[in-house]
Amino acid sequence: MDSQRFAIKGRVIGADDPQLQDALAHVYETPERPRCLCVPGGVEMYVARHRQFVVKRMPDSGSTHHPGCPSYEPEVQQSGLGELVGEAVLESEPGRVELRVDFPWTRVLGRGVPRGEPQEVAEIGVPRRRMTLRALMHFLFERAGFNRWSPAMAGKRNQGVLRKYLLEAAEEIMVKGVPLAERLYVPEAFCESAKAEAAQRRREKLAVLRPKDGQTPLAVVIGEFKASEATSQGHRVWIRHMPDAPLLIASRSWERIERVFAPLFEARDADTGHPVRVILAALIRARREYTYEIDSVSLMLTSEQWIPIEGVHELPLIETLVAQQRRFVKPLRYDAHSAAPFSNALLLDVGPSPVPLHVLSRFMNPKERAAKEKAIARAGEIAWVWSTDQAMPSLKSISDSR
Repeated sequence: MDSQRFAIKGRVIGADDPQLQDALAHVYETPERPRCLCVPGGVEMYVARHRQFVVKRMPDSGSTHHPGCPSYEPEVQQSGLGELVGEAVLESEPGRVELRVDFPWTRVLGRGVPRGEPQEVAEIGVPRRRMTLRALMHFLFERAGFNRWSPAMAGKRNQGVLRKYLLEAAEEIMVKGVPLAERLYVPEAFCESAKAEAAQRRREKLAVLRPKDGQTPLAVVIGEFKASEATSQGHRVWIRHMPDAPLLIASRSWERIERVFAPLFEARDADTGHPVRVILAALIRARREYTYEIDSVSLMLTSEQWIPIEGVHELPLIETLVAQQRRFVKPLRYDAHSAAPFSNALLLDVGPSPVPLHVLSRFMNPKERAAKEKAIARAGEIAWVWSTDQAMPSLKSISDSR
């Protein structure tokens, strides 16, 4: 199912009903909540407002929806998000999420580390888990719905759609007391005839990087990596849809990035028959006026449809699911040491329980392979398993049971 039905003030209204906006306006900011009717008795939802009213799931309620419902979300333990919820991800109320991250929002330039006599220790703080830049990127893609797929999404994902939903997701997120939407830049889809206007909007958005009170603010740029170019001063890093504003970085730092993320860069040349995208999340600061310098970077792979993947070994499965018009969700790694303990995809169109899909690659190291085999054993008979050195087995048939 791609369309939901809601119970609102005694009425049943479909998600595509023209009267839905009026119905939501009557319950917005009131104690009354819509109920999603994907399961008997329904599931309580809440109303948010972006450019229009939107019905969203309540915190920790995603797994109570039917797997075929657009509001379904696997339990957090089925992805790397489970390690972060409660410490690095705090959702105290519907529509408001606080993220604790391990990177700064500002830099103080020209100030050294103070030195002095050792001080008496009065207390010991307990270290709390923090999200990396990669985990933030995964969280945004999941919150924006890009780790899930249904047949209705075919042909509807592009740069404009990516930007819209990432920015909408960021509106509900706070990082160190600052709304993430204020510090997140996602390039507009490039249009030659409107490039000057888009560039001006970018400059206005990134004006947040201007130094203030002796501090240099930082911001996050998320976009598809296009290329890097060596110059006498360092490297220019080019993002698709930003042809007039490279990100600058020291050559030694970029060379280290290329080494660390070599498998992702090499994936673009892999003989898979399926194109991939390399998505870059860069924490940036202003080196000078209108000059953007990379402070730190994380990268991830996605399929052509912007679905995050862990490696090219997952591409044939993802492309098969898309081609067969299946409904599925892709569990993301976040900051987990390995993605092997999680299913490579969860099939959602096979009845009241999702089916975990697991991929075994001969290129897995022994530790990852052992973790994957444990995950398969835990799933039991319902698990679907494909060893990539063999033909892909058939998938369970689509079921309309609800």
